[in-house]
Amino acid sequence: MSISSIRPAYYFAAWRDDGTDQTLHDLLRRQVREAVGRAEDPTATSMDTRTVHSAAGVPAATTGLDAGRSSRGRKRGIASDALGLVIAVTVTAASVHDNAIGIDLLDKVAIDNPSVTTAWVDAGFKNAVADHGTALGIEVQTVHRDPDVRGFAPIPKRWIAEQVFGTLMWHRRLVRDYERSPATAESRVYRAMTANMTRRLTRTATPTWRPAAAAPAA
Repeated sequence: MSISSIRPAYYFAAWRDDGTDQTLHDLLRRQVREAVGRAEDPTATSMDTRTVHSAAGVPAATTGLDAGRSSRGRKRGIASDALGLVIAVTVTAASVHDNAIGIDLLDKVAIDNPSVTTAWVDAGFKNAVADHGTALGIEVQTVHRDPDVRGFAPIPKRWIAEQVFGTLMWHRRLVRDYERSPATAESRVYRAMTANMTRRLTRTATPTWRPAAAAPAA
């Protein structure tokens, strides 16, 4: 094996383990917020979870069944700001309850972004999350769907996190969970968002991986 093939894997693991990937991500997030006239530190966050299927090589010990969604794999939990920029990420087996994920996200938010005082969540996060947020100085607000609305309708504040999940799915590496460890899966999310923010700051676009449409016959 050549040195050139070893170094990318070495630095990926080193930056994942010492937090460099998250540090770079957070610095870019502050720049993006300032570029649109926002304070560099967010004051509110939208939290949600999404279950994704895991690839065949993912260790069974780190995956599980999400009974609520009847889906097996891993569960991604994210906390994002009002602009749809990620503040915190946690990846667990899909069998882990949203409460545990919500508590972990709040801990990460409180440590890295003490300016956050409000968190918007759905009904999947129970009282334990709200109580934990209160202890951290973060008011957890459950945003309910309007019962009078029929069909699809974006839910204020909660829709932000849904948009983030949709954005992440544009990164082919994140369509499934291919990583052997949850820590690597979390790092992949930070790196995907780093790429997104870099394009926003430089106003460039990534060439599509979809095949070009065939020209119509003359």
